[in-house]
This record gives sequence, structure tokens and C-alpha cells, in this order.
Amino acid sequence: MFDSLSDRLHAVLKRLRGESRLSESNIAEAMREIRTALLEADVNLEVASQFVARVSADCVGQEVLASVTPGQQVVKVVHDHLVELLGSETSELVLEGSPAVIMLCGLHGSGKTTTAGKLALHLKNSGRRVMLVAGDVYRPAAIDQLESIGRDIGVTVHAERTSVNVTAIIQNAVADAAREGYDTVIVDTAGRLQIDDTMVQELVRIRQAVNPCEVLLVADAALGQEAVSVAEHFHKALGLTGFILTKLDGDARGGAALSIRQVTQVPVKFVGSGEKMEALEVFHPERMAGRILGMGDVVSLVEKAAAEIDEAEAKKLQERLKRNQFDYNDFLSQLRQLNRLGGMESLLKFLPGGRQLAQAAGQLDPKHFKHLEAIVQSMTKKERANPDLVDFKRRKRIAAGAGVPVEEVGALVKQFETMRKMMRQNGMLGRLMAGGSLPEHPVPGTFGGILGASAPVNRKELERKRKAAKAARKERQKQRRRKR
Repeated sequence: MFDSLSDRLHAVLKRLRGESRLSESNIAEAMREIRTALLEADVNLEVASQFVARVSADCVGQEVLASVTPGQQVVKVVHDHLVELLGSETSELVLEGSPAVIMLCGLHGSGKTTTAGKLALHLKNSGRRVMLVAGDVYRPAAIDQLESIGRDIGVTVHAERTSVNVTAIIQNAVADAAREGYDTVIVDTAGRLQIDDTMVQELVRIRQAVNPCEVLLVADAALGQEAVSVAEHFHKALGLTGFILTKLDGDARGGAALSIRQVTQVPVKFVGSGEKMEALEVFHPERMAGRILGMGDVVSLVEKAAAEIDEAEAKKLQERLKRNQFDYNDFLSQLRQLNRLGGMESLLKFLPGGRQLAQAAGQLDPKHFKHLEAIVQSMTKKERANPDLVDFKRRKRIAAGAGVPVEEVGALVKQFETMRKMMRQNGMLGRLMAGGSLPEHPVPGTFGGILGASAPVNRKELERKRKAAKAARKERQKQRRRKR
């Protein structure tokens, strides 16, 4: 979603990195370009102007550290202010009450019903016992959609098809949930094509009736400037506690994410980035700022891998790697793991400079990895277990079975051999896919080298650095307030 903004900011900051010293003139020019980039990304005018003013004041007035170049100092200042703009800290859900009631609201088409399912699955995976409530009695098939989602993710759905009294339906659901031992209720309310008094009053009545601990606005990231006015209207009527931004995987320009937190002072709690039920992420301001500025987000990549990789399969692979027994069965397993993690293009975006790497990967035919899988499946069990058996004669037979040219089989064999060498050298790809920790000394020139070189050695060290950075940022904010 932030691709265009990220490219523009990267270009501006790259020019500043080349400057031997910073002056008011080159800072002013850079700030004008940053302001234009923000406005083109649909960031609210006032928010963009305030952001640029604060960054400019810090850049001009700040002493440049001896250990960094002037350009690097500007990148740091922009990063810190971007984190502050996005909310500074991750905002957790407040789950109070028996059951805890979460109310979702938003305009028609923002993705409320799908988001309700995603949030239910997220909380279910966290150990909560969740009930979904079909509070949209106006949209045709809305109840059917929620019930279908509930069946797919294994979550109970409360629906009353013969009633149009939404408040009563939700009250009944909360009572049933308390009686049957559910600790969380997620209410999917009706949306409209635009905000109207009837819609808002119904939501106000629901809020008063069940007193939810969280009132979350589900906002389409593609709304741009309009997202701010929609957010303000809902917040004034309902007292929002947070936002869930949807469709971040689309071509939206990202202005909503950068604007609504600053204008309403209400945090973004989750972002949706795909159609799958698992495609809901906790919003981390610092990580998002890093992605926007092309610094990568290795922490999220490792967490994503830890969540998606099968533990038993990972242990089995680790044992095989220790014995240098990496064969085509393991290669096939890695291809499928890669697919579950969103594909190579998706993973590369988490790395420093990954936007450019992802663009290069995007030039590949999307069917490429499917072809690789078909080639491996065309091998016999003996060939998969003994990679050295695959000579030219066997390649011709495998190619015919997979319906691909012999050259593609040859390319796969080379790719496999490269990967096997990486595994033997204990590179990051092998460690990550096998569920291991990050390598302390990654192999230069490999995927592991790129990823490992930019990442902390372990999660405790990573958490320590995050806390130190947060404390330093708070101290800077206090000093700025004292100066004012």
C-alpha cells in the first residue's frame, strides 16, 4: 500500500545522504518534496504540514553526531517522527467483562464481516473462546456470509433471522455467551453507503445496551482523505477505542493510516492485508515506519515464520540438516512453507531494501513455483530421496511428466543444489524454515546473509533494543516539550 510513498521518501532521503553537510536550503528543498509525497499519498493536509514542520525544526536545530553522516541523521529524525505520527506504541485490545464485547462499525464495503471473522480467528488462536454475532439484518446474505466464515474458522455464530430488532439480538447473544462460557463476543453491525442519522443512532443504542469494551471502526485504506472525516464522525458519535485498516494489500496510497491516528488521537490496532482469514496483523507503528522508509521489518518476518511453520515438521527438518540430509522431499516442503508465508515477493518486502528486491522477484511468472512443485512431484520416491540420481535421462522423463521443458528441470536441479549448499552452511533460510533462531554469523552473499546481517541474534536482545529505543524516543519528546 505504501509503495509509492516509500519510493518518493527513499529518493529524497537518498539525495540527502549524499550531502557532505546539511543546510537550511537543502533541508527546505527536501521537506517540500516530503510534503508533496505525503499529500500525494492522501495524507491529511494539516497532518502533512505539521509533520514536515516538526521534522524540519529537528533537522536544522539538531547537532549531527560524529558517528553518522548528516543524511543518516535526517533519516533517523524522519523515522522517529513517522513512528510518533503512527502512534508511537502498539495498542493492545482491552478485553474486560464476562464476556468481553467488541463492537465493529463502519461504512458498507469496508470489510466488516470478513474482518469480524479474522479478528475472531486471531483471538481464538490466542486462547479466547469467541462468539460472533450477526448484527447486520439489512444487507442481503450478510448473515449467510458470517455463518459461512464461522464454520470455516470453527467459531460459533449467533443469528436471529426472524428479528429486525438489532439491539435485542445483540443483548440475547451476550446473555447466551455468558451462560455458555464464551469469554469474547464480536458484534458485526450493519454498514451504509454513507453516514446517516438512522445508522448512527442504531449504533449508539447498541453501544448503550451492551457497553462494549472495544468499539472499533473498520476503515477501508483506499478512502484516503475521506477516511479522516468518516473517522471523526464515528468517533464523535460513539467514542471509538481503535481502528482496523483493511485492504492494505491493494493499491491504496496509505494516507488513511498516517492521518486518522493524528486527527482523532485514537490508535490503529490491526491492519488487514489479504482475503485469507489469517491476514490480520497487529499494528506496530515502529515496524510500519521502518517498512515505509525501506528499513525492513525483520521482527515481523520472524514472527510470521514462527506462526506459520509446523513445529513437528520444523524439528524433523532440523535433525535432517544436522546430518546434511537435505533432499527433494525437503525442498518440496520448503516450497510449500514459502507459499504459506505469502510467497517470495511478500517475504522480500520485510527485508531492508526489500522493495527493490521484491520488484525484481515480481518479474517472475506467478506460476513459477507451481512448476517447481510439479517437477518434484513428477520424480519417483527414490529420486526425491537421492538427488544425485537425477541425471539427464531422468530429467527428460521428469519434464514429460510435469509438462515442462527439460531446461526447467535443469534449472530446478541447479536451484536445489544452491539451496542444499546454503543449508550446509547454516544460512538464514535454512534456520528460518526449520524454525530455528537467527544465525549469529550468517553466510555472506546468501539469502541468509542478507537477512541475518540486518537482524538481532535472538528475541531477548531484540526486545531489549526495542525498549531502549522507545525510552530514548520518550526522552526526546520530553525535551521538546520542555523547550516549548
